[in-house]
Amino acid sequence: MLFLRSLAYLLWLIVTVVPYAVVVLLVSIFIRGERLYWLCVGWTRLAVWGARWICGIRWRVQGWERLPQGPAILLPKHQSAWETLAFPSLMPRPLSFVFKRELLWVPFFGWALGRLDMVHIDRSKRLEAWAKVAEQGRRYMDQGTWVIMFPEGTRTPRGSQGVYKTGGTRLAVATGVPVVPIAVTSARCWPRNAFIKRPGLVEISIGAPIASTGRDPEALMREVEQWIEAEMRRLDPEAYPPGAASTGVPRTVPDGTQG
Repeated sequence: MLFLRSLAYLLWLIVTVVPYAVVVLLVSIFIRGERLYWLCVGWTRLAVWGARWICGIRWRVQGWERLPQGPAILLPKHQSAWETLAFPSLMPRPLSFVFKRELLWVPFFGWALGRLDMVHIDRSKRLEAWAKVAEQGRRYMDQGTWVIMFPEGTRTPRGSQGVYKTGGTRLAVATGVPVVPIAVTSARCWPRNAFIKRPGLVEISIGAPIASTGRDPEALMREVEQWIEAEMRRLDPEAYPPGAASTGVPRTVPDGTQG
């Protein structure tokens, strides 16, 4: 049954993304920016809705009141593709993802993604990548968009953590914008690189914004990491052995891209 539901969901994504992407590509000739973004969010809502009603993946958000009114850099835990679909659908402002440019090559989905105000970088060229993140990230935040970067850079299995990279906090310190740590337990239902999706509840916990002015990027990322990993253990205690502690050490690299 899980296989059939997962297969049905995959077909749902394909059947909906192709016509939606074609419309976006055509419409993007005439409109760009925020209006095009919200048009694309219509598809992510279909994707999240499909996960809910086909696969039984529900969600609950804690800490809505902590989201800032002004510019922000969101730094979420990254366990699956679910949060990349859910965050645009859930957040009240447009989001600009920082992601590896290879995603632009994905048929239809990537082509439409390339028409949005996102930051796509070549991770093999770190200096150029950081310059692009700093320049475009500042510009998009000035337009009212929130930048979102996954500090671990790629999806991590349930109950584990990756190395927290300082790209997001470097951008925050450079721009004076606060960072918002977010814990997500999506691997409960949608494990990393897994075809089979399982019904259940994804918990999203939004932390209080952390000021970046005058901070050291590595120390700031350690604070983000400590909050996220402690919150993950509170939200999903069965995934972590008793006494398991955060062990990641931030790396000073311009990463934090979606992978």
